[in-house]
Amino acid sequence: MQIKIGIIGTQTVVDKTLSVLKSFPTFLPVVRIVEHEKSTPLVAEQLSSEVEVILLSGPLPHRSVKEKLPHSMPVHYIPLTGAGLYKALFRAMQLGKLEGGISVDTLTKAMVIRTLKDLGLENTRVIVHDGPAYSSPEKLVSFHKQQMDAGNCTIALTGSEDVADRLNDMQAPNEWLVPSEQDIIVTLERALLSTESRRGKESQIVVGMINVDDFGKLVMQRGSEHEIQKLKLDIHRMVLGYVESLDGYLTSLGGDEYLFFTTRGIFERETGGYKTIPLAKDANKSYGLSLSLGIGFGTSANEAGTNARNALRKAKEAGGNSCFIVREDSTLIGPLEMADPVQSILSPTDAELIKKAEDAGMTSAYLSKLLTHMAKFSKYEYKVHDLASMLNITVRSAHRLLLLWTDNGLVEIAGIEKVPKGRPRQIYRFSFLMDKSL
Repeated sequence: MQIKIGIIGTQTVVDKTLSVLKSFPTFLPVVRIVEHEKSTPLVAEQLSSEVEVILLSGPLPHRSVKEKLPHSMPVHYIPLTGAGLYKALFRAMQLGKLEGGISVDTLTKAMVIRTLKDLGLENTRVIVHDGPAYSSPEKLVSFHKQQMDAGNCTIALTGSEDVADRLNDMQAPNEWLVPSEQDIIVTLERALLSTESRRGKESQIVVGMINVDDFGKLVMQRGSEHEIQKLKLDIHRMVLGYVESLDGYLTSLGGDEYLFFTTRGIFERETGGYKTIPLAKDANKSYGLSLSLGIGFGTSANEAGTNARNALRKAKEAGGNSCFIVREDSTLIGPLEMADPVQSILSPTDAELIKKAEDAGMTSAYLSKLLTHMAKFSKYEYKVHDLASMLNITVRSAHRLLLLWTDNGLVEIAGIEKVPKGRPRQIYRFSFLMDKSL
């Protein structure tokens, strides 16, 4: 089961949070959009019975929500750091508003001074709001307006969207300090660790299977039996080092396949929340080889082992150099980042969707290749010839499959490409996967 997280905030912050949340497949977002921060406590109270943790957009609603909800409900907010300040200062400099000074709220004076010094702007006049971070929007607007009227500054930098909107209504120059992606990632990691479900899964068994791609070819390239044995030892030593970092147990299933056991909490931390497999990069740089990995989660060792074998099969079907995770509810996560940089499609592909695809004639091998190709190239639209080349089938077979998939609602016609000679070519969009990843 996924962990439900309530996300409450304005449209801008929520959209940015949801884009980052794609790299946290454990979370299932329950979103509530608010126009003003003062309505957040009531929304949070209504949402608290549906979710395990709540994420807010700033310190002001965080304080009022904490007062309303029981202490057992984890509530987090996205803090502002110097990262958001850099962008705001750059915009202010472009507008030529730094010369007259700046007024700042939400951030500490030390943080602002340090950032200005890093940018070589230490001579800029700075007035920082010395009240609490959870001061009301009315107080913050009054603070910025007083400083401008007194001639102490020419632009306001605020961490509250509500304050920025009010200053805009007054036609007072301002910049909204938007949280950076890194700020959101750190907060989501803290939120994940605070949930009861996450703590309960810390010690859950994880089974992993590692297969060396094209091991037979690697062996044939070695000139002697001594070099072959040395290669096997090098690979074994490298895999052993990786499993050691997971505090796991490793056993060899042969020259090119390994089985390991670890716990879910450690595996999640070492992969950065199911994002990347550092072992694959080491294998590629050190020995010029690629790996296929299958990771299985389960409520028992047997279930986890079966899921690991299914995940490895999907990695091999995708052409190798990839890693998939099959969870206890049969949902599929992946591919994870391997030796080659990819924009991983980490959002879980649920079991019903996989079954629907397979019932429509989309085999597991085709689905694995599509997922991997989409992750590497962020591509969801294909012409027939491109699809045939990617799936390694004939153009005629690709036409037949596309017709079948279109009839079953997996694919839709996105457009038509005109060519100088011959019939126009149709462009097909894999909408069922595109909707899932978005």
